[in-house]
Amino acid sequence: MTGECALPAGSALLVAVSGGPDSMALLSVLARVGPSLDLTVHAHGVDHGLRADAARELDLVEAFARSIGVPFARTRVALSAGANLQARARELRWRALTDAAASLRAAIATAHHADDRAETVLMRLLRGAGARGLGVLPPRARAPEAPSIAVVRPLVRARRADVLLHIERHAVPCAHDPSNADPRYLRTAVRRDVLPLLAKLDPNVVRHLEALADELVNAEPRGKSPEWASSLPRSTQVAIARLQTSEAADARVWLPGGLTVSTDPRARLRARDRDEGGRPRAPGARPRVVSEKPSG
Repeated sequence: MTGECALPAGSALLVAVSGGPDSMALLSVLARVGPSLDLTVHAHGVDHGLRADAARELDLVEAFARSIGVPFARTRVALSAGANLQARARELRWRALTDAAASLRAAIATAHHADDRAETVLMRLLRGAGARGLGVLPPRARAPEAPSIAVVRPLVRARRADVLLHIERHAVPCAHDPSNADPRYLRTAVRRDVLPLLAKLDPNVVRHLEALADELVNAEPRGKSPEWASSLPRSTQVAIARLQTSEAADARVWLPGGLTVSTDPRARLRARDRDEGGRPRAPGARPRVVSEKPSG
């Protein structure tokens, strides 16, 4: 993949698939683009054992995965009814996915989209989260309890309507989990009532909440790791890309936490040299990150 979710050529990618529209759309997209990006795509489903239909939904996933040439596997976990059901289900699901990804030496792809992210920000606000708790669902992160495994969210900039349009256009089969409409869950209320009301006040509210999450992901610099850089706001990433070909001697881009990206004059000079065959090298300077706070 490219951009915020970029993975090295030759990587394996494990797609977390439940059978719902979001994950089936993601599987469909990655099966289409994976070969051109030199990615080996696998699909994995987790059955929590709470609904009889869950196994049939994963049968649907398996049949679809086979039809598009993607290997599929599933894990059944033992989850009893009781308090904190969703949190416990999430923990077991991640454990199953990271175990499967580790065996394949794969990154994990999840189907979270922009509306999911906006809903999660609102849920955190309603539960009293501070700034650190609002930097949710970045395009790239590390798996819970398994920091060696990358997690990417290729659909995180897409709206739910975009996902459903892909399902319709390409006749992708999918199932619908009734628990997603259960009024006992806060997410259901946020999705059905809170976010639509806010959208009436401002149709761009999802993008505003997305931008807030982007900013707060980077509220505390996480060093110079690729994950930190790839989760910068898209406008900042574009500015850094332009900086690579900038001719200005003092061009720079401000980053969170007082860091800047600036051009290295020595790199520019090397870039302007000719190679051994006499061909001019590509112009531009390689950016470097420095710890420098803005003056004033």
